[in-house]
Amino acid sequence: MRRNIVAGNWKMNLSFELADDLVNDIAEKLDSVELNADVVICPPFPYLELTSDLAQESNFFAGAQNVASFDNGAYTGEVSSKMLASMNVDYCIVGHSERRKYFNETNQEIATKITKLLKDDIKPIFCLGEVLEERESGKHFDVVQKQLEESLFNLTSQEILNVVIAYEPVWAIGTGKTATSLQAQEMHAFIRSLLDKKYGNEVAEEISILYGGSCNAKNAKELFANKDVDGGLIGGASLKAEDFLAIIKSF
Repeated sequence: MRRNIVAGNWKMNLSFELADDLVNDIAEKLDSVELNADVVICPPFPYLELTSDLAQESNFFAGAQNVASFDNGAYTGEVSSKMLASMNVDYCIVGHSERRKYFNETNQEIATKITKLLKDDIKPIFCLGEVLEERESGKHFDVVQKQLEESLFNLTSQEILNVVIAYEPVWAIGTGKTATSLQAQEMHAFIRSLLDKKYGNEVAEEISILYGGSCNAKNAKELFANKDVDGGLIGGASLKAEDFLAIIKSF
């Protein structure tokens, strides 16, 4: 049975002191909550050891926000999957729309990163989604299908069972706009149907598909109530412990 997941993407925010306070606050609050979802916290790289150490004794998993497409070598500023694995990192966000936009990441590069993460037993949280122009021109399904096929469909049935998919309508990220519950379910069902065609129904039904795009404490319950929405990839709302906990408790 597929897992409900709520993952917090801190992006490039917080000082070390604030990150320390936040992750400890979340960990303390999680101890008193009956969880119906796996919780993942994805801080910036400098705070990963702090987060992964605390995760070992708390009710959440540590995740990274990115990974290199290389194993090791003269790649200044890059962090490999083997490095992440050595720090007990459980998840890693891959292909976030901001990486695609600002760092020109391609579907092929993302596929390489996913393969490396899986070899080191780290679960990729693979992001995909359309920009506003693509949504308004009716190309959103084609865009998402291409991203899915070019980044994931090289994987075996066993490999893809260890991948989490996050649908993020790019037009809803950080804008305050949110896909309606119907729009979210429609796209999540479409993604699952593509997985079904490629890998069969049994595999498709096991893969968690998260919604990412201005998901917050007010709309999480409605979004998560959809049949094919298995949680959220949370941005700004994950930077406040109370808001993040409210989203987690929406299941």
